[in-house]
Amino acid sequence: MTTRVMLISPAAGDAQREVRFDDDGPLSEAGLRRARAVAGNLPAAERIVVSPSARCRRTAEELGLPVDPAPEPGPPGCAMGRWRGRTLDEVAGAESEAVSAWLSDPGFAGHGGESLRALCVRTEAWLTRLATTSGRVLAVVEVDVVRAAVVCALGVPVETFWRLDVPPLTVTELSGRGGRWNLGLGRALPEGRPTGPQT
Repeated sequence: MTTRVMLISPAAGDAQREVRFDDDGPLSEAGLRRARAVAGNLPAAERIVVSPSARCRRTAEELGLPVDPAPEPGPPGCAMGRWRGRTLDEVAGAESEAVSAWLSDPGFAGHGGESLRALCVRTEAWLTRLATTSGRVLAVVEVDVVRAAVVCALGVPVETFWRLDVPPLTVTELSGRGGRWNLGLGRALPEGRPTGPQT
């Protein structure tokens, strides 16, 4: 039994451009245009999964994926506690030691949110549940969930999380069987002629 999970990172938003700890702000105009340009060119899938953030739901909407009724929920992004909505520069100016700890210690949760280790644990549990059924899953999820999924799929140290770059609107493919995953990284979504309707 093989499960194929296609993780789509959301379109770019203002928080990304401003290097802001996510406050689930709107997509940028450029991000919306890019999502509309690739709409209809997604691989076919038996299941659609969308993380609960407004950014992921809006991306799915612009890509032409069903959002009403709500698709199967995907995992949310990492909870950033009191840093949510602040820029990295703001936080580093006020809490430089905490930012250093966050970047070096996967267990750090001193911001009152979730540690990277905890994010990876729950992402691995989500992948394990997906792997109980065969077929293709198309999942619009936050960039940090994509990174965590790669860390879990490859069984690499959690510190590797910071070395993974995931551009907006790219596909990271995981194909799994028997508890092992193969990885295809960061394929750009094509623009142009649609390949057919989603199932």
